[in-house]
Amino acid sequence: MSAGERERDRIWTVLQLLRWTTDHFAERGIESPRLDAECLLAHALGGDRLRLYLDYEKPVEADERAAFRALVRRRAGERIPVAQLLGQKEFWSLRLQVTPDVLVPRPETETLVAAALEAFPDADAELTILDVGTGSGAVALALASERPKARVTASDLSDAALAVAGHNAEQLGLAERVRFVAGDVYAPVAGERFDLVVSNPPYLAESEAPGLAPELEHEPAGALFADEDGLDVLLKLVAGAAEHLNPGGLLALEIAPGQTQRLREACGGAGLREIAVRRDLAGRERVVSARARGED
Repeated sequence: MSAGERERDRIWTVLQLLRWTTDHFAERGIESPRLDAECLLAHALGGDRLRLYLDYEKPVEADERAAFRALVRRRAGERIPVAQLLGQKEFWSLRLQVTPDVLVPRPETETLVAAALEAFPDADAELTILDVGTGSGAVALALASERPKARVTASDLSDAALAVAGHNAEQLGLAERVRFVAGDVYAPVAGERFDLVVSNPPYLAESEAPGLAPELEHEPAGALFADEDGLDVLLKLVAGAAEHLNPGGLLALEIAPGQTQRLREACGGAGLREIAVRRDLAGRERVVSARARGED
């Protein structure tokens, strides 16, 4: 009997597969080996991670192992992000479709949503909101779900990304309150003003690319990198904020740690006030916000 035949005939339980895969991922430098193993196995078995814990000793059928093995191979060998393998990612308790055309929504971006909601605590406020560079729609849809009377506009340069965001809006029942427009920074909303402008723009320096995780190679470079210092789009957003914010309106931007001082200076130079910095759960400076001047 060949090694392949012995492997096919062997009885593998859920726990055994998780242990083997966790070790396999760890050996290849994957940051969250156990979590990734659980997510992929749950997907292959057609259930959720909780079910795995209830079925630790359950044998996994050969066809299920084959499906799981294919996912493991792509995760470990090609370093494809788990969210792309599953086709979805949870963000702010919303389940979003994810494709290679959009960034995978990340936990640190929830800091941006939290900062925006904290600035406008009235759940019944009839806000006008602009999300620049919406990608999967994560930020725009999270805000729309939390502020049901808000009118949200979400823009992106990529038509493919807007298609994903539009699909997510439909699936979440938010399509009637979110308008999607194509274009660069403020170009699609020329002449319009908003109570809140948010953005998770590209903010990585191009020089950082060689040292980044290989998973990022599977995400759109245009949504990650901005010129040599990563500040190009951020500074454009700040420079145009006063023309697109209502009096007292808020601009909130996700940034990379280390960009804080430059953004503070830019906000002050653009006539914005109440400049604040919010840290993510890892303690890193993640969001810079500032307000337009109020009515005289």
